[in-house]
Amino acid sequence: MLVKTFSGAIIGLEGKIIEIEVNTSFGLRRFEIVGLPDKVVEESKERITIAIESSGYKSPSKQPIKILVSLAPAELKKEGAIYDLPIALGYLLSIGEIKFDPRGKLIFGELGLDGKIKPIKGAILFALLAKEKNFSEIIVPNENFLEASLIEGIKVIGVGTLKEAIEYLEGKRKFQKEKINFESVFQKKENLEELGLIKGQEVAKRALQISAAGNHHLLMVGPPGVGKTLLAKALSFLLPPLSFEESLEVTKIYSIAGLLPPNIPLISKRPFRAPHHTASEVALIGGGNPPKPGEITLAHRGVLFLDEFPEFHRDVLESLRQPIEEGKITISRAKHSITFPASFTLVAAANPCPCGYYGEEDKECKCSFSQIQKYQRKLRGPLIDRIDIFLHLSLVKYEKLKSEDSKNWVIEAKERIQKAREIQKLRFGTEKTNSQMTLSEIQKYCKIDQKSEMLLKEYVNSGKLSLRGYHKVLKLARTIADLEGKEKISFENVCEALGYREKEI
Repeated sequence: MLVKTFSGAIIGLEGKIIEIEVNTSFGLRRFEIVGLPDKVVEESKERITIAIESSGYKSPSKQPIKILVSLAPAELKKEGAIYDLPIALGYLLSIGEIKFDPRGKLIFGELGLDGKIKPIKGAILFALLAKEKNFSEIIVPNENFLEASLIEGIKVIGVGTLKEAIEYLEGKRKFQKEKINFESVFQKKENLEELGLIKGQEVAKRALQISAAGNHHLLMVGPPGVGKTLLAKALSFLLPPLSFEESLEVTKIYSIAGLLPPNIPLISKRPFRAPHHTASEVALIGGGNPPKPGEITLAHRGVLFLDEFPEFHRDVLESLRQPIEEGKITISRAKHSITFPASFTLVAAANPCPCGYYGEEDKECKCSFSQIQKYQRKLRGPLIDRIDIFLHLSLVKYEKLKSEDSKNWVIEAKERIQKAREIQKLRFGTEKTNSQMTLSEIQKYCKIDQKSEMLLKEYVNSGKLSLRGYHKVLKLARTIADLEGKEKISFENVCEALGYREKEI
């Protein structure tokens, strides 16, 4: 008897319906799965057989029948153990052991040998797929229930065992869908008191506010122990909170990657990713067969912190050009071409030289001139020109550490940043930021006076400022004016923006 159940597959960050056809007929005992299954799917035959037997139903190993399972579309590679449950249900339906109507139901779940259903990756994506393809309900493991329930307009059923799934499908058991309070599933707010205790580095604090307000990329150069990592973490807290739509977007990425924290179905914090400088190109931008998201996609809507920036391999750094400019990365393979979102704020950190103390008054640099030149050459080039703000940090004096700085600078800064973001939202009509302005938008919204024009003309004609750098100065000046609540860009705003474009160490 031929029956059909329905499940899904993950392609990049999108879902695709998988039709599972199960045919049973009398003959030499055999259990085959076709349709380009990977090793994990092929091994599901053994898991399904024991799970069915453990649950008290007729095991395939004890029936004189041939079982053929076809996963369609056949040309799409099937990965993972998520098909265990729909295949098991299809088999039991085919031999007449159970009865239910599989139409309109998407089913997912990995079976344990005892019949228990284990959690899966990408439950929120599959719930979106069910809604998009007009399925009436989705059946997922209990651990994925809250995650899938974030998508409204689709009935979500959480089951813990194969027996529970069958009892529900046959109408013998009812599951009461819990009412989800979206505010309650948001993670708790971070304690900003530690960030408020950051002493000194006033220029850096100001630059962080500009970066957060306009989503501008940042490079910090300074000796070891100056606070580069702490300042980078501070930026992730200064950024405005994620909207619910943005949270769903980030949650989908982390769910597919299997990185969704336990008991937290919705990610509400801005991601902060800090890959080690030994990370490969695939680890950073994504890849594999089929392509999987990398660190830049995991940093989507958040901060990507690259410490020891010059120590990253050149090819790895050069691969960042497209995502920095476009907010996405396209990975092309022989059989796949997938685009991943990668709209992040880049924070790079570096020492001024290999030992880290070049240019410091109270610390002697032990590097030779050639070593310094070779090291600093890594901080120049096309990628560096795509960074908006350059910061040169020095060691903080003891007197500054003991000074009575305001502990509320983070809270005050967040308020100014939020107001600046609201100004940009009114300006562009979307969540777009100043750093994402096109040339026509720069011409429209970044008008400056004659004095500022003459200053920028001098910088461009002298070669101190590239064409890209010129546009970045205008974007920075626009953000600085927004932070001050000004409609027009002043000469002082342009001067400050120019100060952040000084690349020389």
